[in-house]
Amino acid sequence: MTGETPAALADRPRTDHAPADTRIQQGTPAFRRTALALFLAGFSTFGLLYTVQPLLPEFSRHFGVSAAGSAMSLSLTTGTLAVAMLLAGLLSDAVGRRPLMIVALLASATLSLCTALVDDWATLLVLRTLLGLALSGVPAVAMTYLVEEMDSRALGLAMGLYIGGNAIGGMSGRLLAGIIADHWGWRWGIGVVSIIAIASTVLLWLQLPPSRHFQASRSGLRQLPARWRKLFADPGLPLMGVFVTLYNYLGYHLLAPPYHLSQTVVGLIFSVYLVGTFSSAWMGQQATRHGRGRILAISFGLIAAGIVLLAMPWLPAMAVGIALVTFGFFGGHSVASSWVGSRAGSMRAEASALYLFAYYLGSSVLGGVGGLAYAAWDWLGVCAFAALLTVIGGGIVWALQQRAPQPVTA
Repeated sequence: MTGETPAALADRPRTDHAPADTRIQQGTPAFRRTALALFLAGFSTFGLLYTVQPLLPEFSRHFGVSAAGSAMSLSLTTGTLAVAMLLAGLLSDAVGRRPLMIVALLASATLSLCTALVDDWATLLVLRTLLGLALSGVPAVAMTYLVEEMDSRALGLAMGLYIGGNAIGGMSGRLLAGIIADHWGWRWGIGVVSIIAIASTVLLWLQLPPSRHFQASRSGLRQLPARWRKLFADPGLPLMGVFVTLYNYLGYHLLAPPYHLSQTVVGLIFSVYLVGTFSSAWMGQQATRHGRGRILAISFGLIAAGIVLLAMPWLPAMAVGIALVTFGFFGGHSVASSWVGSRAGSMRAEASALYLFAYYLGSSVLGGVGGLAYAAWDWLGVCAFAALLTVIGGGIVWALQQRAPQPVTA
């Protein structure tokens, strides 16, 4: 007997299915190809998902809907994505990780392109809902692919680079859509991002190596509840909501008095996502050295500090604040993503899907509730709501550390 808990044993470097030297090693051509391919997958996923975020004020003007109603174009997508991912992991167990990601990304880009062509609000919402369904075949499956194919010493960096692609995609989608919409209208903003996603899908198909450690499984829907219960029995698999509320309503705040910023300037604010690209890779490596729980707690602390600065009425303080929030968010997401996959054992696809279910459900539900806070108490109400969520998230991390401390693996 070693005296270690089942959770700690499950978090040791993997030795299952194949010798470690058959997995993708850091610094090899296969690592670079995989990192590039899944960077592009993350880029396209977040680009398509959040391209409407800087356009919410434009939707309110063009379609005559409220701020909370306009936010439905994002909330419906993320909500559908959250639910659909619960089945996406099961589907990938049957058909394979690589084929599902390629087909899902191509379908998503096509649906987004169709969104730019409609002139009816209800139709736009239907297309955005279908977009969430199609995108569900990428995030959890990409994380599972990395956990299966990467050597344990390369996993932190590889996951960080994938999350970095999310950051670049989220920034680029928002930035391009905002700037292009300011000059040529929101349709061109969505259309350009969609075409870029189609090109990224082609590169994903060409660059991503075939799975070497994937083992097909045809577990039926009836087995899912039992497998999920087993995952929840491990206190080292927390599910977390994520705070898109600040980004949803920051545009409304800065377009209004006393700032009166243009749509282009508001779109440029999303260039701060470059900070997330760095933090996701760097904090993923720091978690390997110092423990994932500790780094995750630091991430929540950075988010809290950023919210305080965002509540101030000065643009320089707000700029630093949104940078801190972005740094903490993407760093924490990278750490939590690799933590979930490493602890899940043979149920990696289901664990990743459950984690991202909470991730996007929080984005959908809390993003919508943030609109009510904005309508009732303006920007300070949004900041207070986000601060409350951050305190709750930090408390979950603290409780998790008390119950299942994360061993340092370096």
